[in-house]
Amino acid sequence: MGKYQKNFLHSQWRRGKEYVFVVDEDSGLDPLGLICANSSSHKRFKPKFLYFAFFALVSCILLLFPMLFSLSSSFSHFYESERGVKGFLCLSVPNDTLCCDRSSRRSDTCVMKGDLRTHPTSSSITLYRSTGSNDTATPTPTAPSDGGWADAEAEEVTQHEKIRPYTRKWESHVMDTIDELDLLVKSGSGPHHGCDVHHNVPAVFFSTGGFTGNLYHEFNDGIIPLYITSQEFNKKVVFVILEYHNWWITKYGDILSQLSDFPPIDFRNDTRVHCFPEAILGLRIHDELSVDPDLMEGKNRTISDFHDLLERSYRPRISSLVQDEEREAAEAGMVTQERSLTRPKLVIVARNGSRGITNQDALVKLAEDIGFFVEVLKPERSTELAKIYRVLNSSDVMVGVHGAAMTHFLFMKPGSVFIQVIPLGTDWAAATYYGEPAMKLGLNYIGYKILAKESSLYQDYSKDDPILMDPDSVNKKGWEFTKKIYLDSQDVRLDLRRFQKRLLRAYYFTRARKNRPLRRLSV
Repeated sequence: MGKYQKNFLHSQWRRGKEYVFVVDEDSGLDPLGLICANSSSHKRFKPKFLYFAFFALVSCILLLFPMLFSLSSSFSHFYESERGVKGFLCLSVPNDTLCCDRSSRRSDTCVMKGDLRTHPTSSSITLYRSTGSNDTATPTPTAPSDGGWADAEAEEVTQHEKIRPYTRKWESHVMDTIDELDLLVKSGSGPHHGCDVHHNVPAVFFSTGGFTGNLYHEFNDGIIPLYITSQEFNKKVVFVILEYHNWWITKYGDILSQLSDFPPIDFRNDTRVHCFPEAILGLRIHDELSVDPDLMEGKNRTISDFHDLLERSYRPRISSLVQDEEREAAEAGMVTQERSLTRPKLVIVARNGSRGITNQDALVKLAEDIGFFVEVLKPERSTELAKIYRVLNSSDVMVGVHGAAMTHFLFMKPGSVFIQVIPLGTDWAAATYYGEPAMKLGLNYIGYKILAKESSLYQDYSKDDPILMDPDSVNKKGWEFTKKIYLDSQDVRLDLRRFQKRLLRAYYFTRARKNRPLRRLSV
């Protein structure tokens, strides 16, 4: 993941949409960290305590009301700029127009309409204005062509913009690695380049460089913004890709086929001149792993619609996998058996590097004793996404330690339970990158914040070391410290007696939701 950004954790119990967000039910702190009441207690109040509880609640409200305004102003500029509802400035532009919206902190997006032609060798796209168009920009002579300066004088640049079509605009060290495009508007009587390939549908230009290779970034910075930007064209659109990777096309081909009826173009290596009537350059992005319906320009699409896209993308492949398994079983004289549907399915997403669960086998046994059917999923970079989708989409509960693999919550059915184990020093990132987006999808989210003694760092540092006692102070030193200490050097050994509470909550919830008979447990 690129960078953590320190911010207030504004998690809370949310009701009315059948999802729950628990940071740590053992804590008596409210979402703002102020002790108002024991929100985790489920004991029934005696009547004589009702008046006390009422006045305590009123006191907390009076105390917090003025603070809410001051707290809201202290959120980072980054999130203020992106979470405010605003429309796309270049939503509707006339023909012969180049319009760039640079108001977003996350990404720039430009729109070109008219006679467009690509020129990969100069990393440029040119809009040739028709005769009689009103030019408002100051003309700039083009560089000499084979026809000499006579052609340059006859064909003038009236507008020139530059764009790096990637969605992490605020991270300059990453953006410097992204290919830059020159967007030119020309007018005059000079010769136009001929079209080698003529398209009668729009194009969307974007990069698969940057942090590509990390699942979170592939979805957050690429696939979801591509959906947001291109879904309005109903598959009548061509994708033109900078920093083109064959493996990326293979990995996400199922999704691309649901967004476009046409094969993608490798901008750098396809040197032909492609002509388009319209182009969007750069992708629009809303929030972490999210689709904001208020920013979808009347389409009212949500992250649930994106989940439906994933279902359409992977279901045909899953059906093929099932048929292959049944055929292989029949040839071997075996009868395929499905798991008992009376047992909720819990999937543990195992990590291969740091932040692994060192007592995972004991966790599996505990979950099975409670009544779950347990499957351990160990995704690799080469694992076909349809296979991962098949496992998680059929699950009732997913458990995993904070990290890029938690992006797979997007594969779960709304109403399922997602338990994220939160290692030391990762509270804000765990909630912002996965917890809150999971709730937007309609998942029942439980964030299990580990205690210091559940971290492998407990064995490496003295018990009063800030690394254990005050992770926020360590994170303030910079991303390098966070990554080195909390992401790359930490494993988790779960306190199973403590974690059992979360598993029991998930178990009873899933049984009740599917109207399954409940077992009496003595654990």
